[in-house]
Order: sequence, then C-alpha cells, then structure tokens
Amino acid sequence: MSNLIKFKIDNKECMAEKGTYIVDAARENGIYIPTLCNMPGVKPKGSCRVCTVKINGRLMTSCTTPVADGMEIESSAAEIQDIRKSIIELIFVSGNHFCPSCEKSGSCELQALGYLYQMMVPRFPYDFPLRKVDASSPKIIKDQNRCIQCKRCIKTIKDEQGRSLFAFRNRGHRIEVVLDKELGLMMTEEMADLAMKNCPVGSILKKEKGFDIAIGRRKYDHEPIGSTIKL
Repeated sequence: MSNLIKFKIDNKECMAEKGTYIVDAARENGIYIPTLCNMPGVKPKGSCRVCTVKINGRLMTSCTTPVADGMEIESSAAEIQDIRKSIIELIFVSGNHFCPSCEKSGSCELQALGYLYQMMVPRFPYDFPLRKVDASSPKIIKDQNRCIQCKRCIKTIKDEQGRSLFAFRNRGHRIEVVLDKELGLMMTEEMADLAMKNCPVGSILKKEKGFDIAIGRRKYDHEPIGSTIKL
C-alpha cells in the first residue's frame, strides 16, 4: 500500500511519502525552501528559522514539520519572504561578518541568502560583539565572529563512540559553539575537512589550507542558492 500523500505548496500540487518533512518534500517536488541549519540525513532542530512557512494561518518551521494529506503550505508569500529576510539580517548584525575577507566567500550559504533576498542595509543596528578566534586546535580554527549557532557541527562531527566534538557553551547572548579540548586533539584530517564543509559559513576553517576553488568560480558565484533544485 502506497504511503504517498497529496499536499500543496503555494497552490502547486505536490506528492511525497507520509511523514516527510516539508523542506525535504518541497525539494523532492522541485521547490526550494531556504535553510541554514538543516542538512539532509540529519535530525532537524529548527535552529535558524529561515525555513519558516505558513500552514493554516500558523507560522511553522518546515524542517521540523511533516507533510500531511491535504495540507496547504504558503512559502513564497511576501510576508514569509520578509520574515526570512529579517532573520538573515538579524544573523548578520548579531555577528561580525565581513564577506570580502572571509575564506568561505562564494561558498557561504548565509552570504548567498543575503544576495537572494537582496539584503542591502539591515534594518537592525549592528551589535559588533567582542568574540574570539580559537586557534588552539591542531587541525582547525574556530572563528566565533562568524558562527551562527546552527548546530551542524554538533550534529555531524562525532568520534567512533558517537561523542560530538563540538558543543554549546554559556547561555543567552553569550552562547557559543566550541570544540571539546580533549576530543579536538583526536580530530582527524577527514573530520576537519567535513567540519569545514558542513559549516554553512566561515566559522570553521582547516589549518594550513587556503582554498580548493578560487574566488569567482565558487558554488554561488554564478548561480544563486537553491537554483540546482530541479525536477
């Protein structure tokens, strides 16, 4: 018996397996819903809220909400787009992001979303927080100025016992993602490469590495984020 169900995204008829999260179901139907914290195959947490949609008049995160039969989802309405843009602006002003000098420029998902939503001057004042760059690890540099607390590194970089090499420290506006000192000493080259790759911004950089692809030929230099999702 088929588990396929029907639903609508912006009045477009869609189909997906029952229980599929909206952001994944949208992707399967050729519809792009932006997200910074979500990764395919990793349990979602709804950390960034960029994937917000409206369902039956309620705002919900599409990465943590499964599709239901007959569900009608709003994703591209002006209200939703402005919410997403405001979230992106808040992320920019709450950190110290200077794209021209960032090693991840051109491959940064936050930067790409800034372009996608035509962010010029944020409507919010800049915080200019005092944050450190941790270079104590033998394998990586952790720049807290660029971290957006998306939890990707916490959820994906683990040792053979399943222990996460990264964790949250402090609370509230002082919260930051840090590398465990002891586990960090056992970080392999493969872990370091994966941590840098999975970070959507330039907060995790591998030591003694410049770049694989030159600026101008990077992922989002010619095609906007989400443009690769096609049926």
